[in-house]
Amino acid sequence: MPGIGVGRAYGSCGELLQGVTEQDRHFLVTLPIRRGTVAVFEPGGHGISVVPEGKSKAQRLAGAMVARSRVLRGGQLTLHSELPEGKGLASSTADLVATARAVADAEGRTVPVGELEADLRAIEPSDGVMYQGAVAYFHREVLLLARLGPLPALTIVTGDEGGSVDTVEFNRGEPSFTPADKREFDRLLTELGTAITHGDVAAIGAVATRSAALSTISRARPHLDATIQAARAIGAAGVVVAHSGTTTGILLADNDLRLHEQVLAARQICAEFACSIAVHHSWRPGAQRVPAVDHPHLPAIPRTESTPR
Repeated sequence: MPGIGVGRAYGSCGELLQGVTEQDRHFLVTLPIRRGTVAVFEPGGHGISVVPEGKSKAQRLAGAMVARSRVLRGGQLTLHSELPEGKGLASSTADLVATARAVADAEGRTVPVGELEADLRAIEPSDGVMYQGAVAYFHREVLLLARLGPLPALTIVTGDEGGSVDTVEFNRGEPSFTPADKREFDRLLTELGTAITHGDVAAIGAVATRSAALSTISRARPHLDATIQAARAIGAAGVVVAHSGTTTGILLADNDLRLHEQVLAARQICAEFACSIAVHHSWRPGAQRVPAVDHPHLPAIPRTESTPR
């Protein structure tokens, strides 16, 4: 008998790195945060209803999963999200991952990552938030590139420049990166992987800042240079952006004794360009866990349940 299913997924505060490899494959590196989406699926009736209305992608995914199910015929999907839409915080992918987990949970199973990625691939480009920790991800292919591991404890003070960006439309474009840019992206990915492995906040921030600067090739960010200079002046680790969103963030190390003063200063920096300001914290194992997914080529991870807050 099917029961009420619950699924959870965290968001990503923009991307630590996003670009194109020398092999012309588009990739990004996630910055998982403790805010995300909780989905609840209540089986019953026929067809799929969704709350709030307008979550058509999640409704489509739930419908596809129910159509394949041997025990479900329909139901109501309710999404509770802490992530604003169109800002580059992986809100859409978090909704979809949480939805898939909720529907699978209603069936009494854990959704395999291959199934999840196949379903998402049919809907839109996706971030890699179905994996725990930071990952390098081929977002247009909806395919894992590499698991990079847990991030150090970070605080990210973000400013929203206003408006929104349609991720699907953004990813239809081809950024005018040169061969030299693509070689640099490959090098930056290697450097970032090493930095995450060693918990090197300064090196992580340096890669994120360079990626933010390179992002202006695809999308103008008039405030970025001044933000980078001001962030350096307060001793921040770096600047991170949502490459297909409207968010710019200042990266701060939680173990910095000046953290409280830095957060206040970062808020003032963001106030120079932003219509709204938020403070996020990096997701870390033990500090915040989300349900794992099964992958035939990756080590098994214990399945856990907790709200991404």
